[in-house]
Amino acid sequence: MPSTPPLGVLENAAEFLPRHIGIDAADEAHMLSVIGAASRRALVDAIVPHAIARSQAMDLPPPVGEAAALAELKAIAAQNKVLKSFIGQGYYGTHMPAVILRNVLENPAWYTAYTPYQAEISQGRMEALINFQTMVCDLTAMPIANASMLDEATAAAEAMTLARRSAKNPSQRFIVSADAHPQTIEVIQTRAAPLGIEVVLVPQAAWGAALAGEYFGVLAQYPATHGRIDDLRADVALVHARQALFVVAADLLALTLLAPPGEWGADIVVGSTQRFGMPMGAGGPHAAYMACRDELKRSLPGRLVGVSVDAHGNPAYRLALQTREQHIRREKATSNICTAQVLPAVIASMYAVYHGPAGLARIAERVAAYTAILAQGLRQLGAPLRAQSAFDTLVIDTAEATEKIAASAVSTGVNLRIYAKNAVGISLDETTTRADIELLWRLFAQHFASASQALPRWDAFENGVATLLPEALRRSSAFLTHPVFNTHHSETAMLRYLRQLADKDLALDRCMIPLGSCTMKLNATSEMIPITWPEFAHVHPFAPADQLQGYRLLDAQLRAWLCQATGYAGISLQPNAGSQGEYAGLLAIRAYHAAQGQSQRTVCLIPSSAHGTNPASAQMAGMQVVVVACDAQGNVDMADLRAKCAQYADRLACVMITYPSTHGVFETQVKELCDLVHQHGGRVYIDGANMNALVGVAAPGEFGGDVSHLNLHKTFCIPHGGGGPGVGPVCVVADLVPYLPGHATAGIPGGVGAVSAAPLGNASVLPISWMYVRMMGAEGLRRATETAILSANYISVRLREHYPTLYTSAGQGTGPGEPGRVAHECILDLRGLKESSGVVAEDVAKRLIDYGFHAPTLSFPVPGTLMVEPTESEPLAELDRFIEAMIAIRDEIREIEAGRWPQDDNPLKNAPHTAASLLQTEWPHPYSREVAAYPVPRLRQNKYWSPVGRVDNVYGDRHLFCSCLPVQDLAEA
Repeated sequence: MPSTPPLGVLENAAEFLPRHIGIDAADEAHMLSVIGAASRRALVDAIVPHAIARSQAMDLPPPVGEAAALAELKAIAAQNKVLKSFIGQGYYGTHMPAVILRNVLENPAWYTAYTPYQAEISQGRMEALINFQTMVCDLTAMPIANASMLDEATAAAEAMTLARRSAKNPSQRFIVSADAHPQTIEVIQTRAAPLGIEVVLVPQAAWGAALAGEYFGVLAQYPATHGRIDDLRADVALVHARQALFVVAADLLALTLLAPPGEWGADIVVGSTQRFGMPMGAGGPHAAYMACRDELKRSLPGRLVGVSVDAHGNPAYRLALQTREQHIRREKATSNICTAQVLPAVIASMYAVYHGPAGLARIAERVAAYTAILAQGLRQLGAPLRAQSAFDTLVIDTAEATEKIAASAVSTGVNLRIYAKNAVGISLDETTTRADIELLWRLFAQHFASASQALPRWDAFENGVATLLPEALRRSSAFLTHPVFNTHHSETAMLRYLRQLADKDLALDRCMIPLGSCTMKLNATSEMIPITWPEFAHVHPFAPADQLQGYRLLDAQLRAWLCQATGYAGISLQPNAGSQGEYAGLLAIRAYHAAQGQSQRTVCLIPSSAHGTNPASAQMAGMQVVVVACDAQGNVDMADLRAKCAQYADRLACVMITYPSTHGVFETQVKELCDLVHQHGGRVYIDGANMNALVGVAAPGEFGGDVSHLNLHKTFCIPHGGGGPGVGPVCVVADLVPYLPGHATAGIPGGVGAVSAAPLGNASVLPISWMYVRMMGAEGLRRATETAILSANYISVRLREHYPTLYTSAGQGTGPGEPGRVAHECILDLRGLKESSGVVAEDVAKRLIDYGFHAPTLSFPVPGTLMVEPTESEPLAELDRFIEAMIAIRDEIREIEAGRWPQDDNPLKNAPHTAASLLQTEWPHPYSREVAAYPVPRLRQNKYWSPVGRVDNVYGDRHLFCSCLPVQDLAEA
């Protein structure tokens, strides 16, 4: 009989740490011997400047195992109350088809993928996004749409700025319908203030006089937030006569039945796709959309997937118009959006693919019919309805009985929307049942019907009731006519379509994604499980506060833990992307200076090496960007910084730096930098993009930072989802806490207005980071950081004879002649290869696909380089596989340098190689098919085949096409 193991062994068996970190003790010893360090701690102590090192560990709860963490979080989730929501206001109940739930939302092939910058290994998710764009174009009747926005409110704010830079009317006034969703109005007001835009609220029914004035744009809600459906065609003509633009925030499901805005002259259409399968999730993540007239496409914010051709002339998808990307436009950027909502966009597009046009129309017709039946029954009961037209929302005048009715509703398990304390609203959706309608009749009968009056009966409506849609606004045009929306309606067909797309892509479930600055680490299954729990997924963001106690506790705990990790005093989790966290942090600095009577402080100093979103965010916050030089080692040029601080002393608002630097090193003068800026009255913004090199080792709030944003989709394990969702909390020191974002719509005070539509932003993915911190604990998080640093230095040392590391920590090497160290990422310098072989960094990136790898970050922050970040969750075997691939590619380059392969015809220039190209009868190349397909032996057992050859970016921009391929082209392909 076996002996009982000691208690410590049982506890260790449940620990999460060895599941998350891919390097074990033996691996670590080997890696340390290769790089010449005595221990992991000694390595880190030699790299991290002593002046910024933490003096004490983070005060976090001791770690627990996966099962215990899930049980603890389940108890927190249980504090939320899941009532039947009829609140509407842009958030609705919906049914995510199980085949999409299991094979997209819960499938790491989809949720662990990165933004599709490398087109060849992203064809599956880009096809899904092309479907999304086509869906939006068809339903709105607009010619072009982007690949998703962060939420409806921020999409509306982006539409405002798009209208301002596109309209010929020079006015600074923007007219917004008072009938728009209140959270949309609030975010627009937040965004308008630093840009000097005057937002004028006018009810749609009273637009006449306002539209006769001066303004650059108008925004209408269609249907209105209270349900009324207005005929806006005459208003569009008036707006265009003023040389202004007309923006419509439209409900996509309603557009299956209503005349779409593109048919009656709208210039820009925005909205949410939430009700296409994504649960409410207390506010997100949900994919918003933006569509516009063709003339505006070059100014369209966000990402756009287009169709180009590959090296063999076949159709291939790619991100189009890439010069709009903010790391190129910098302070000239018109938007700071870096993260979209790709995973929710994929789900929305697949919802449309699965249901097809007839299925979507059927869902919408049922909602409209139930709304009409509910309305007729309420009228029979004597309840006074406000509007005569509606799609899914009714408003009942309730006068002094409002609170009593709302309380009665809650007691029966129902949430209604309260309008101005004298009316309540009811919004129906896909999940509404006959029982729900009967419950609502009973509820209102208590307050409006006489004691002897009978409730309405369903059999009175069996022959149908005319909907409340205005006949003049009924849709007559077809939509979703492409075969992709009319083919995959059985579960078998849908399952195979999803598998076919996923098989085209490379995600973390297949291989390491060594993207510098992007931190592609393990998104553990146990972390992902809670996001689909009903207690988190089916909660309305504007439900009464006592129904959101679980979220309130989750928010408080996660903020406290993140404060421990960063050294800051306060945090807001509202920003739903890193770019929005940057923006919120800069708004806090701006508001602080204004409160001190120093509104003139608007200059933002930004090093030339900074992430491109930094200057874009500063521009959006109404600041003047002044660039600070970097020295030859990639560090901030302190002499130039001193000069700029002195030059702008009276106007200095802040400096924005990334730490460790964008060049992948710990700059030793960071405390001096912070002190210098503070001496001149400025604040220090430390970009948290590289926080995976700091957690547990150093804290920005301790060594001089005033503000940081975090990327929970990097350091704290929220999956990238193919380019979103993201979460970008903003962290501040004590005197800036009063200037964190508020949310008036949710009754939350703040120093600046809302930056996201929902008070907790992408709330339903916050449990992922909660689980990560809870299972890792303080020591686990520190070990993760140290392991990431160890792995990056291992790669740098192993590859230094083949590709020199461009920037290292000067003078911190381990011996004579040895290079310095790097932080958690290293920049491999490939610039010299062009002269010797004709090979450029992009060729190496494409050849890595043949070896089964996603390329490192290409040509950022330095053109002609590859920035590599391995992360702590990669095992040594995968690190070595990547290193071997890079060395093998260098040997191939030597063949070119020796003249054995031509500079214009070699495995690198022709990469990636498709199976189809290898099966051609003729093989005109000077290298063998085997070299093309199997450059290292292990690929024979496990080979990823790129679905397309190298994509022609120039052709795609010159022949912009951003919707599903025409049927004829599809057949030929």
